[in-house]
Amino acid sequence: MRGKKGKFIVPGDPVGTIAAQSLGEPGTQMNMRSFHYAGTAEAVPTGLPRVIEVVDARRTPKKPMMDIHVKERYAKDEKKVRKIANNLEHVTLHKIAGMMEDFDKKVILIRVNPSELKRLGLDMRLIRAKIVEFLGNKAKVEQRENKVRIKFSKKEKIINIRKTMNKLKLLHIKGIPRIEKAMIIKEGEKYFIRTGGSNLAEVIKLPEIEVGTVWTNDIMEVNKVFGIEAARNAIVKELKIIMDSQGLPIDIRWLLLLSDAMCKSGTIQAVGRHGLSGHKAGILARAAFEETMKHLVNASIKAEEDKLSGVTENVIIGQIVPIGTGIVKLKFASGRGTQKAKK
Repeated sequence: MRGKKGKFIVPGDPVGTIAAQSLGEPGTQMNMRSFHYAGTAEAVPTGLPRVIEVVDARRTPKKPMMDIHVKERYAKDEKKVRKIANNLEHVTLHKIAGMMEDFDKKVILIRVNPSELKRLGLDMRLIRAKIVEFLGNKAKVEQRENKVRIKFSKKEKIINIRKTMNKLKLLHIKGIPRIEKAMIIKEGEKYFIRTGGSNLAEVIKLPEIEVGTVWTNDIMEVNKVFGIEAARNAIVKELKIIMDSQGLPIDIRWLLLLSDAMCKSGTIQAVGRHGLSGHKAGILARAAFEETMKHLVNASIKAEEDKLSGVTENVIIGQIVPIGTGIVKLKFASGRGTQKAKK
């Protein structure tokens, strides 16, 4: 790290403590609200709730989303971008159709919404083919206009009809799984797609997509697809977006330090008892945070030794902490040694 004059930070500077203060103090100023992203109908956490999601290394964000930019030749054509967006959206049967059972006649009735068919560029032949493929020889399928009738044998159990109905509701018709909504947004003269839901691995396979500009707020997914370095950059970007949106400018070096600490092991570790704080080198430092008895008992069983190399453990036992001038140690030499040194 370099200071204002282009110099490296001097040895002994407590950069971790300063980073914690620099991030923690503005955190108390953050609001707890969620807000609606333009173009989506979903409330997306921001402020403190989103910071907690990031530093806790949650498996999935509460509201995953993506920004997807298309290639230059499509970007200015609204119809083409809308078509790509429609192909992204995960469509299951219950999203486009009403369904009901008639247990007396051993029948499932499906009524498909024509306006949804038109919006998504689907037709009834595809719907019927998907249903037939799913059912196989279990039942007879009849289709008339936008209605589908599934007739089971008289010997079929009612519970099996109900199970089939529940599975049919989730029948995949088109699109990419986990992309629940896809809307187009105009930015200048170009259009891009914002989605509710995230599936990075599948989206980047599409030939119309500009892979280098795809963004998702699911950091774990970034790690899985692109690796730990990309995840580390994603953590920095997410925290920077949150702080800037709250009007809390923070030196990016503290965000870099935090992200480095979270990713140094090759996996994303949370900042907490199950992550960084629970895996500190010093026994007393671990015990001072949470689960005191657990850490002390485990250290006793394994006959661990605390080398008192950190700040927390030295504060506990009343020694000078090894930061700033505390890292300087003086050694008194004998007169004879001094004479030798002069020679």
